[in-house]
Amino acid sequence: MKPVLQLRNLHYAVPTDGDELVILKDCNLSVQSQQSVAIVGRSGSGKSTLLSLMAGLALPNSGEVCLLGQSLNELTEDERAAVRARQVGFVFQNFQLMPTMTALENVLMPLELFQMSGAKNRALAALDKVGLSHRLQHRPAELSGGEQQRVALARAFVTEPKILFVDEPTGNLDETTAGQIQQLLFSLQQDKQTTLILVTHDLSFAQQCQQQWLLVQGKLELFNP
Repeated sequence: MKPVLQLRNLHYAVPTDGDELVILKDCNLSVQSQQSVAIVGRSGSGKSTLLSLMAGLALPNSGEVCLLGQSLNELTEDERAAVRARQVGFVFQNFQLMPTMTALENVLMPLELFQMSGAKNRALAALDKVGLSHRLQHRPAELSGGEQQRVALARAFVTEPKILFVDEPTGNLDETTAGQIQQLLFSLQQDKQTTLILVTHDLSFAQQCQQQWLLVQGKLELFNP
């Protein structure tokens, strides 16, 4: 079975004062369908950069990223976006909800963008799944941090993506709310049979994944926390 995500000798650096700052070097990773994988590391270690490269939001200096059977290095920006469309979901630490839209409208947005059938019913069901059927008409500013992240989860899963990238989803939440979001994330992942790539600094969160990798000094190392 082909992996849904594969990194081969990934290298990424940025120019700085006539030199270059190496962020990632010789990173290799293979992820199978429906697998849950955590990437942990200190703040500033390059975890979010790695996630961007995995999703084709940026390109490496060298090495290869294969996502859902496509070598992203060979594609244009528009072609990479086409690979992500409907098949890839994102959950961010700062939620990235549209502030002028209600919870329902935020979840409806990707469904309407891709002109998917039964959009409203699917959005309503997704919000009910995350326990927010009573907050449909509330805008992000009227929701707590935990509620905002629940809307973000509903939006990410509503298109039933094959792979979901999650960047520090509980970093801005208190311990109790963070635990609830973690449980919800894994429940949705199993329910939708989605491949999960999770970036976190929380080792207990990472341990709930099937596989854990440590990003240290630009390299990925398999480990067991």
